[in-house]
Amino acid sequence: MNQKRRVEMCDGCGVKEHVHEIDGNEFCDECRQLALSLYAHPEKIAKIVKLMKIDIATDKILPVQSAKSRFGELPEVLDAVRFRTRDRDMNKWYVSVSEIDGQPVEIFASTAFDRDHHLQSRISNLTTITRLISLILRHVFLGEVLTLEKTIKQLHRSSRQQNDLPDMLTNVLSKYSRSAYKSEHDDLT
Repeated sequence: MNQKRRVEMCDGCGVKEHVHEIDGNEFCDECRQLALSLYAHPEKIAKIVKLMKIDIATDKILPVQSAKSRFGELPEVLDAVRFRTRDRDMNKWYVSVSEIDGQPVEIFASTAFDRDHHLQSRISNLTTITRLISLILRHVFLGEVLTLEKTIKQLHRSSRQQNDLPDMLTNVLSKYSRSAYKSEHDDLT
């Protein structure tokens, strides 16, 4: 289990402070302790949840934990398969799928014409699509937690210029993020 520390928004509670990266998720100190307890003692957590009659599906918690402990954080080097394909305008594209144990966890697409201004908008949209698909694949196959903040971060990283589609989506969805909601309500108090 890899851990890195930096200032960002906690995926667990939405607080913006120093966070620890654990298996692709970013946690504040309090949520980190909960996550480490889940890793170390999933059977105890499940039993306590049951004893306390807390309304969460414990049968869904344990498979996610076992998938994470099996795969962990994405390694620096992954096996990948590259596909060459063409779009309807006959532009040549390369699609690479990174795998862990034969399961897709990331997807990338590129073209030899990425300096072509005509294709810039399509490349930006393609980058957005592949980043979001990769986020979903890591959720499906590695159990990484999906959050609005992670989605916004991927959209922001996809943007190639101001007011392109990823930038517009980032601006709109940011209005719904926990950090924006929290800061608006903090101003009222």
